[in-house]
Amino acid sequence: MVERLLVREYLSFDEVILEFRPGLVVFTGPSGAGKSILIDALLALFGLRPQQARLSEMVVSLGLELERYGIQEQEAQIVRAVKKEKVRYFLNDQSISKKALRTLFEPYVRYLGQKDLSFFESANILLMLDDFVQDSQYPQLLQELQKSFKQWTAKTKELKELEEKEKKSQELKEFLEFEIHKIASVEPKKGEYEELMQIKKELSKKEKIAQSIAEAEMIFEYEGAVSRALETIGANGEFFESAMNELREILGSEKDRLEELDGIDVKEVLDRLEQLSALKRRYGSIEKALEELERKRAELARLENLSFEKKAIRKDVEKLAQKLEELARKVSKKRQEAAKIFEQKINGYLAQLRLPMASIELKPDKLTAQGWDKAVVHLGGVAFKKISSGEYNRLRLAFLVSWSEVKAKRGILILDEIDANISGEESMAVAKILQKLAKNYQVFAISHQAQLASRADQHFLVTKEKNLSRVEELGYNKREEEIARIISGETIAQEARDFAKKLLKEKS
Repeated sequence: MVERLLVREYLSFDEVILEFRPGLVVFTGPSGAGKSILIDALLALFGLRPQQARLSEMVVSLGLELERYGIQEQEAQIVRAVKKEKVRYFLNDQSISKKALRTLFEPYVRYLGQKDLSFFESANILLMLDDFVQDSQYPQLLQELQKSFKQWTAKTKELKELEEKEKKSQELKEFLEFEIHKIASVEPKKGEYEELMQIKKELSKKEKIAQSIAEAEMIFEYEGAVSRALETIGANGEFFESAMNELREILGSEKDRLEELDGIDVKEVLDRLEQLSALKRRYGSIEKALEELERKRAELARLENLSFEKKAIRKDVEKLAQKLEELARKVSKKRQEAAKIFEQKINGYLAQLRLPMASIELKPDKLTAQGWDKAVVHLGGVAFKKISSGEYNRLRLAFLVSWSEVKAKRGILILDEIDANISGEESMAVAKILQKLAKNYQVFAISHQAQLASRADQHFLVTKEKNLSRVEELGYNKREEEIARIISGETIAQEARDFAKKLLKEKS
């Protein structure tokens, strides 16, 4: 519920601070005083209206899923909106987007505006109907339907993509064959490029190395002299002999390598390097070129087997479609039974609301995750476009209160002049239904009728003087005075006071 609302510098309001309780909260007052402005300020904090006030803030106690937005839990949540150069929203002193705010409150806040025709959209009516199904296995049936629809949709998409690919397969196959040939014709091997680069490096230094070895081998001409000198002076010559043997081995090995290089065709090495370099430039490395080769070969093989794959997927699609239709048929049958129960409850309230009987017609339509049912609501056989706003509002209330009986809802219900354009008897019926809804919802309503005002758990009067609006919560005596004003106008007759007393007495 909303516990507190603060609005500062918003059109004709300087500052408003309101404390709310559970139940039915009604705003009354002369036309143009600012009642709708207050409702808009409240809706803005739920992310349902543009933020116009310089500052607005509310305290709410709802089981919001704050973890997904990394917002710390509190016993009561504080929502704040600040408008300067731009609008910023905060929840528990942490910044939050308007979209996130709206998503958070969506499961708990329902706004019924005068021109909101979405209430009777098929998807909404089906959701209500599903709660009237008297079968403990029905939720599992719905889950299976949704799961099957998801699988069928995925497989259908896969089949469509495969069919599209098949149309283009010849062109694609030619392209893949060309790409495969470009890599396969080179026959690259892992590590080959690095080996050839080393050979190229050695070839470029071959003559220099050979000359260096020839010069170094001159040392062996003095090997005997050094050995004799060591022997003459009585020094151990083993270290010298060992070093000279190791040197022979190193120089000999390098001379053997030079002989191997003599048999290498330099042009062949350079041409091969150019081929490999072209692959490296295109694919990043020889390893990646080889990976791409395998991928393209696999894709080509798949294209060559498209007809077999398509046949298998089509079989899966047909099998899933059969299962989906069977599930949709079962769901539809359950809904047909539930519609009768729902209609009975609705029509009980419509009788109180002085409206003709309503019916819910389920027509087969395109398959969705909700089945193939399309729900169409009729009121006394009259098309929706032809019913008045008063009839439309009362019909919505009958649906809401009937739904709340089978599945109690918790949250906030915001109404905009729900009793507009209706008679006194009809207004009292609306008021009684809102009282019933207020057991589950905290209901905010604007009213110009005495009947609804008399049934309020909290009654706020909105007035305006010298372009400045103010709000006051009314006690019993002031409520009587305001209800009498609603009945007879600014000049209050005694009969209006007596009727106001009667209405308030009936409520208590």
